[in-house]
Amino acid sequence: MKNKGIHHISIISGDGQENANFYVKSLGLRMVLKTVNQDDPSNYHLFYANGSGQPGSSITFFPWPNAVNASYGTGETVAVSFSVPDNSFDFWIERFANLNIPFDSPETRFGKNILKFRDPDGLPLELVEDSRSDNIEPWMDSDVPAKYAIRGFWGSNLRLTESESTARVLTEILGFKQTQIEDNLTLFETESALGHSIIFEKEESESYGRTGKGTVHHVAFRAKDEDELESMREQVISLGLNPTGIIDRHVFKSVYFQTLGGVLFEMATDGPGYSSVAETDEEMGKKLFLPPWLEKDREAIENNLPPVEV
Repeated sequence: MKNKGIHHISIISGDGQENANFYVKSLGLRMVLKTVNQDDPSNYHLFYANGSGQPGSSITFFPWPNAVNASYGTGETVAVSFSVPDNSFDFWIERFANLNIPFDSPETRFGKNILKFRDPDGLPLELVEDSRSDNIEPWMDSDVPAKYAIRGFWGSNLRLTESESTARVLTEILGFKQTQIEDNLTLFETESALGHSIIFEKEESESYGRTGKGTVHHVAFRAKDEDELESMREQVISLGLNPTGIIDRHVFKSVYFQTLGGVLFEMATDGPGYSSVAETDEEMGKKLFLPPWLEKDREAIENNLPPVEV
């Protein structure tokens, strides 16, 4: 359970440059990969993470500048939480105020202090003070002091009417166990330092959201390697679900499936990692990475994409 939990979370955003400015310059994350959507190479896929880009720290975006604003219903991920050290909120409250980033008053949930805010596209975000991640190195080239910096994910919130089958996926395949209940919230955890928590928000009746800017496309969970990924895939099939085959994303290998609760999950291998497609560590995230079958079209793809720089 120490190597289980969230691998990455992928989201639909608006303008790519605005997105990069917020996650790199405002939140202090590192752009670890700039590539294209492999299903639509006319658009970016942008990845941000902590200093090393380790599993459990990368939030990724598909920029669609003309997309409508999202609304949130049941059967989807409705909040993303980042882990910061204890006693960090005074710094972040002052920073958010100076940057005109709206935020709520701090509150407590499952014994943890949380600070809610939103990104430029309205995606609900949270900071959670959690000493579990203190030894994880943040992005040291950020202007956010290391003692307050984001380490990676704390977790995410799923809003569900039907939760039993999704709980089985979490506990029987993905390495979580149910630990606490608070009102209509149920907490599932692993023993990992990052990405260790999933919260179910139980709703009695279904409501329908609208896909758009700020919609979480999927939550990905960790598999050690391709052998474990294939084993996990077989377990998903045994629960009556319909996963994809293994897909090579070059920085990891993936399997996707939809839970009966409606949420799209991915399972992704820990390696080879973001550094595997960069010539040097310093170049990670700066040059546009294209999978081999698109390399011949690099000039046309680059000419079609708007610039995104950090």
